[in-house]
Amino acid sequence: MIDSERIRAASARALPLLRTRGSSPARVVFLALAGVVLVGWALVAARGGQFLTLENLVGVQQRSAALGIVAVGQTLAILAGSLDLSVAYLISLTSLVAAETMAGLDGNIALAVTAVVAISAAVGLANGLVITKLRVHPFIATLGISLIIKGVLDHLYDGPAGKVPESFQHLGYDRIGPVPVSALLWAGVAAAAWFLLRRTTLGYRIYAVGGDPEVARLSGVRTDRMLIVTHVLCSLCAGIAGLLLASRLGAGAPTVGTDGGYDLESIAAVVLGGTALAGGRGGVGGTVGGVLLLATLDSVFNQLEVDSFFKDVVRGVVIVTAVAVYARRKQGRRA
Repeated sequence: MIDSERIRAASARALPLLRTRGSSPARVVFLALAGVVLVGWALVAARGGQFLTLENLVGVQQRSAALGIVAVGQTLAILAGSLDLSVAYLISLTSLVAAETMAGLDGNIALAVTAVVAISAAVGLANGLVITKLRVHPFIATLGISLIIKGVLDHLYDGPAGKVPESFQHLGYDRIGPVPVSALLWAGVAAAAWFLLRRTTLGYRIYAVGGDPEVARLSGVRTDRMLIVTHVLCSLCAGIAGLLLASRLGAGAPTVGTDGGYDLESIAAVVLGGTALAGGRGGVGGTVGGVLLLATLDSVFNQLEVDSFFKDVVRGVVIVTAVAVYARRKQGRRA
């Protein structure tokens, strides 16, 4: 009897969460993106340059593709109330596995992709099991896994290794009209994640677990399984990004993930997109806007030849300001 009452109470508490799923303030980040584009255009034009050129727009798309793919996976993990700090080292590992398996041969591409998928899924599974079965906080669990991967990379590699065949490098450099193939890959991953979150039972459960794990559990959702699934999906996205970066470099590199800062950058993009770090609120649309905002800022800074220190300061201010705006909007809605 008591359990029945708890389940009914849990269902009543879950209803508001279900009504707000996917209701991230994505409009805010896209308005901010439009503002950055206008300000960047004005500043670059004042210095005699051109910002809204085809070459620059293509460059923004290419630079944002790898981060965008990782950020989509990070969105899934964060929506479930978790996060993943191992993605940067996993990107480096998968780029090396892909390049060494391909060994410059077209016939090895399918085998390399299979190996990357298997390794990525294994890392995601390890992250999920450590979090759910050993009850380790996601920050510590994924940090520990990342250090394990780092140890493997430091032991086995001193620099770039392997070779990617020219046919596979089309993924990183070719365009279909004005749109890079890499941007289409990112769009495909984002669309798949959006469909999963908004049109499937799995997406409903991810939001439920992130909104309130106890409510989700009492409502019949297997919370541990959902966390494991989201971490596997997040790691698969990191593996895809590793393949993309290997296609650009023509080889694997043990520092390509950490040099790009894909762990913290992906979390920053998710937060900029309005997804709550506590989980349960947000979505892929906002993350796409957050990634484009960061890429556009980089493009403006590069054209203005801004000092790297100042670039980091501005990016930090933008992120803190965005989180503050979302927090105030949330408080306003509660009031």
